[in-house]
Amino acid sequence: MPTTFYILDIAAIATALLAAWFWYQAGLRSVRRISQFERLDSADINRIVVAFNRNAVLNRRAALASAASAVCFALRFGAELVIAK
Repeated sequence: MPTTFYILDIAAIATALLAAWFWYQAGLRSVRRISQFERLDSADINRIVVAFNRNAVLNRRAALASAASAVCFALRFGAELVIAK
């Protein structure tokens, strides 16, 4: 059974690192600010929408990886409680 604990520990750590990486990637891409004197055309609006969508996808992936990490930690601690009795 200790092998199960090691597998769950490694899975929890890996998914936590994956979530951190996705949030780091989401933070790298910023939307360019525009001036009030600048005229927006369809290409500018398209770039803004694409940037928002990319950040949303990366944030969803990070949230999913965080949830997987939390599940791995919960399974690890739950298994330890069950085995200890």
